[in-house]
Amino acid sequence: MLFNSYIFIFVFLPISFFVYFYLNKKRLTQASKAFLVFSSLFFYSWWNIVYLPLILVSMLFNFSIGSSFKKNKNQKYLLIFAILANLLLLGYFKYSDFFIKNINFVFDSSIDLLNLALPLAISFFTFQQIAYLVDSYKGETKEYDFLNYAVFVSFFPQLIAGPIVHHKEMMPQFSSKKAKIINFQNVALGIFIFCIGLFKKVVIADTFAIWANNGFDIVSSLNFVAAWATSLSYTFQLYFDFSGYTDMAIGAALLFNIKLPINFNSPYKSLDIQDFWRRWHITLSRFLRDYIYIPLGGNKKGNYKTYSNLMVTFLIGGLWHGAGWTFIFWGFLHGCALIIHRIWHNLGFKLNKILAWFITFNFINITWIFFRAKEWEDAVKVLKGMFAFTTIVLPEKYIDSLNFLNQYLTFGEVLKDINGENKTITYLILAMILVLCFKNSMQLRDNFKTNIFYLAFTICIFVISIGELSGFSEFLYFNF
Repeated sequence: MLFNSYIFIFVFLPISFFVYFYLNKKRLTQASKAFLVFSSLFFYSWWNIVYLPLILVSMLFNFSIGSSFKKNKNQKYLLIFAILANLLLLGYFKYSDFFIKNINFVFDSSIDLLNLALPLAISFFTFQQIAYLVDSYKGETKEYDFLNYAVFVSFFPQLIAGPIVHHKEMMPQFSSKKAKIINFQNVALGIFIFCIGLFKKVVIADTFAIWANNGFDIVSSLNFVAAWATSLSYTFQLYFDFSGYTDMAIGAALLFNIKLPINFNSPYKSLDIQDFWRRWHITLSRFLRDYIYIPLGGNKKGNYKTYSNLMVTFLIGGLWHGAGWTFIFWGFLHGCALIIHRIWHNLGFKLNKILAWFITFNFINITWIFFRAKEWEDAVKVLKGMFAFTTIVLPEKYIDSLNFLNQYLTFGEVLKDINGENKTITYLILAMILVLCFKNSMQLRDNFKTNIFYLAFTICIFVISIGELSGFSEFLYFNF
């Protein structure tokens, strides 16, 4: 079930909201939690009920292991076993075919691919539960019953694509007495944030998706302008798609008086790559830092070890996003950038802020190409168009005034290759202005007031968004 669907907005979410608070009003606390788990699993199963047993077994297994640490003398080996079990489950579904393809390539064999469908949210609930296991091993978790744990893992707003939540920031909220009573301020704020996210997804991200998909997947070659329009379209599509999902998750959770962590903080305003990772997919960055980078030694064992830890962390981060060498290479590029940034910083060098932003943004834009490309050839095609100045095409309307350039440049339909229009460039400029010059949704959340202005704004963007729900459009991070 998608957040950007009629059935979620007008059926599932209202029913879940009213039944949950009705049960709480009748002091049926356990029943309300059980209902929330049931509705979350129903939400999960809507996509494919075949994988419902998978998440149930995963929750039972991890809860049992986490609860048994204090009773087991060989805690370290139990932790290793549990983490490996989680990673093997993830690896089987997500990386089996990638592994087989590489075996076939290296040894010229012909092992059949498994062609397994990737279970929805497996990357997210696996990382979330590994964090719980590590914290339980360290003695940092309290005694929770299975129902509380099931709510923590399966809570539908964050189940499919995050934010990746931490038990200590979620469990106390579900136990709070205040969370069991309808808070109309939270309801108003939740609807406001949800509508912003819905608008981001169906109006902005899905518009850029048309040009990005045509550029990456359909045409065989791109001229200079079309190639840049393709890469920038994906850069903005990804941001508005994923941050839109996160806003909807945060907004939906607020209806239930649950505050999910911030996942985005204007990442395209970053002046260096380290700042970018403090702003982009914040909960994943937190997980990678706390459960991979720091356990590897962090920055406490000399520069060489710090650099190698950074590289390993981002190679794992790249592989987590997808089973392909393009994802690994994307992680490698970001690992290199962070190493270079650290060396640059240690030497005491500084850049002009505008130049620093320009370099950072373009690095991010270029590396997203490998993140998006289905094959190496797709990435090479886009990059070749972006940096092959001989492919510059100017609009036909300038052919008379710029006729002296005719021997050097081509005149024609600049964005025809990606099914673009004159408004494509305008939309790209507007998107750049929006992400650089305006407050982000979390800043708007902090300034929210229950007045006529916010009501009118919310209704306006909601109506526009509902009008764009006619077609199917899946969230990008469902694929990861």
